[in-house]
Amino acid sequence: MLYSTASEWRAAAHKRVLFFGMSGLGKTFLSNMLRSAGDWFHYSIDYRIGTRYMGEYIADNAKAEAMKVPFLKEMLLSDSIYIGSNLTFENLKPVSAYLGKPGDPSKGGLEMDEYRRRQEQFRQSEIHALMDTQYFIERAGRLYNYPHFICDTGGSICEWVDAEDPNDLILKELNRQTLMIWIKGDEAHTQELIRRFDKAPKPMAYQPEFLASVWEEYLREKSAAPDEVDPDAFIRWTYSKALAHRQPRYEAMAKWGVTVTADQVSQVKTEQDFEDLIAASIEAKD
Repeated sequence: MLYSTASEWRAAAHKRVLFFGMSGLGKTFLSNMLRSAGDWFHYSIDYRIGTRYMGEYIADNAKAEAMKVPFLKEMLLSDSIYIGSNLTFENLKPVSAYLGKPGDPSKGGLEMDEYRRRQEQFRQSEIHALMDTQYFIERAGRLYNYPHFICDTGGSICEWVDAEDPNDLILKELNRQTLMIWIKGDEAHTQELIRRFDKAPKPMAYQPEFLASVWEEYLREKSAAPDEVDPDAFIRWTYSKALAHRQPRYEAMAKWGVTVTADQVSQVKTEQDFEDLIAASIEAKD
């Protein structure tokens, strides 16, 4: 690990951490709190994906829809209007909207081939964004003089790595640059995440093998043709399965760093609270 003891962590002039775990358990809460403290640079993987690696896909998709409307088509072709996404740390909807959901086109669904194409675009984009971490660590110090650094990852990081492989290229690089911190939820948190998702389902990225498996299972269980699938019904049905699929992958990743619980994170109010929590987690791992 980057900091092998609690005392080494506390004494570090440059603290560099990476948060991973399911969305909704506190990664961005901690990142925002530390950024507000003034000495931490917040590198959001999802924001980097949307602005650097998928921005053109997102804008082109919006333009393609606009081209279906004669008035907007004329304005676009004459360079009279500009279409782009208003993506911010707080609003990452342009990315998820582009990812979309598979199923009935009349309900906003995508054909599976197109859905898989966008999933692959996201997979490549997230890997690139993760591998940009060192660049942003250096940039945060060189350009802005930030002593400390946070990498705030998306929930799908576990889909693209093999934590059981000590030579996994992504994890080796991230582990070399940061202290990896798993924010772990319990069964109550899982049920709350499922409740929230059921209320407002949003597109997710899936490991290709997992997606193929749940798609075929859903079609069999519902006796539905691909173009008859209700997109929201599918991703709701898939969500709890995705949580169960990801849990052991996060657990394996946790061996590369330390673990804190979502309940512990909810009690963190200050930068000092955070430093104490991580010191205790390093001691617990020894």
